[in-house]
Amino acid sequence: MGTSCDIQFYAKNSTVAQQIANTVIRDVRRLEAIYSRYRSDSFLSEMNRVAAVGGAIEVDNETAGLLHYAATCYQESDGLFDITSGILRRAWSFKENILPDEQTLHALLGKVGWEKVDWTAPRLTFLTAGMEIDFGGVVKEYAVDRAAALCQQAGIRHGIINLGGDIKIIGARADGSAWRIGIQHPRRAGEMLTTLNLTEGALASSGDYERCIVLDGVRYSHILNPKTGWPIKHLASVSVVGDFCVVAGSASTIAMLKEAEGAAWLAQLGLPHLWVDVQGEMGCSGIQI
Repeated sequence: MGTSCDIQFYAKNSTVAQQIANTVIRDVRRLEAIYSRYRSDSFLSEMNRVAAVGGAIEVDNETAGLLHYAATCYQESDGLFDITSGILRRAWSFKENILPDEQTLHALLGKVGWEKVDWTAPRLTFLTAGMEIDFGGVVKEYAVDRAAALCQQAGIRHGIINLGGDIKIIGARADGSAWRIGIQHPRRAGEMLTTLNLTEGALASSGDYERCIVLDGVRYSHILNPKTGWPIKHLASVSVVGDFCVVAGSASTIAMLKEAEGAAWLAQLGLPHLWVDVQGEMGCSGIQI
């Protein structure tokens, strides 16, 4: 998954614990092998080879489920949550303090847009050659939910799954106490904004601090608006609590993408959340800070 992953749970003994942990790790690695954009042998890479020539491909049920969810997010976000927008990273290099070439960015924008694909399960057709699919905003959160479900199916009642900050709770700790989860401050490295006490549900966060460049005092985040190709610039971080990590994750990302409308959208959504804007103003609902 390209990030640090942590699994904690209470089992009858170490042998049982290791067996369950191995099952979970195998499944996470299975998803990575299928949906990683860094592996040429992944199914995602196969999909993108088809997309490059404007072709069509049939997908399995699991991939169809992810595509259905992505399509729903696209509709609910008014086109801001778009799994075809990953191609924009070709114009942005967050390892170098340089802005993208406008001509390159404009050319890439012509290949972005879920409306440029025809999705009728199980067949995905790319209507514009040169497009790409990127499940980066969905698959890690989906892996978290699957990992928790596998633990529960194996009889685990107390635990926590944490894949790079995307979290799912499997009941309270064995002594009944809550899991304490820190929310990173978006501007003060190593400092917590607040700590949440959770005994159930999932938590996901999005922020402009994970990868960015700063030029002349202006911060350019890795979270890109798929309609303009430029980074969002209103909210610094959003954390959302929900029943499922995939929902919390997409909600936090959509709120970031909605910029000035993000806080109101979160309030309307009704999930517990916390946001901080680039001016340091903070808001929350259903979360004590």
